[in-house]
Amino acid sequence: MKTRIKELRARYDMTQDDLARKVGVRRETILFIENGKYVPSLKLAHDIAKVLKITVDELFIFGDD
Repeated sequence: MKTRIKELRARYDMTQDDLARKVGVRRETILFIENGKYVPSLKLAHDIAKVLKITVDELFIFGDD
């Protein structure tokens, strides 16, 4: 699953570590989500979307890829 997390973090000048601290996970978790190697729980996806001021639907790119 692809995400827009990296793009949105850049918009807010936020590092992976900054985002991880705000949502209560390790930096590696954010890295793995950004690289499509980890699918977050609905709660974590919601928390990330809230910090980045978007909806969960806007955060992830759903497709058949």
